[in-house]
Amino acid sequence: MTVFESKVRINKSVSTVYQFLSDFNNHKQLMPDSITNWTSDKDSANFTVQGMANLALKISNRIENSSIIIVPAADVPFNVDMRWVVVDLHDGTTEAVLTLSAELNMMMKMMASGPLQKLVNQQTATLARIV
Repeated sequence: MTVFESKVRINKSVSTVYQFLSDFNNHKQLMPDSITNWTSDKDSANFTVQGMANLALKISNRIENSSIIIVPAADVPFNVDMRWVVVDLHDGTTEAVLTLSAELNMMMKMMASGPLQKLVNQQTATLARIV
């Protein structure tokens, strides 16, 4: 597995950050402009990555004020999961960590590593800005 990770400190309570992340409807705000045709409900989302493919994701596990696990809801070109972990820093702030794990062959790793790292970095930076 290839792992991409990004973390950010947010000046909000852990419950505020967790509540935002636990509803997939809010994740559209975290996505880059290359994501189109977004449809979602609380537990799942379908969207198109411009010039690539349609994807369907679902939240497979929630641990309140702790973590959210996101997995594919349909066939994908490679196995992938995303894990948000939120940690109460006990000073009114929260650390949010996004870890994306992907099973990439060597060629896919060379092509996808940059964009996947950019995606996790953008999502955490955007989360800190909008929550």
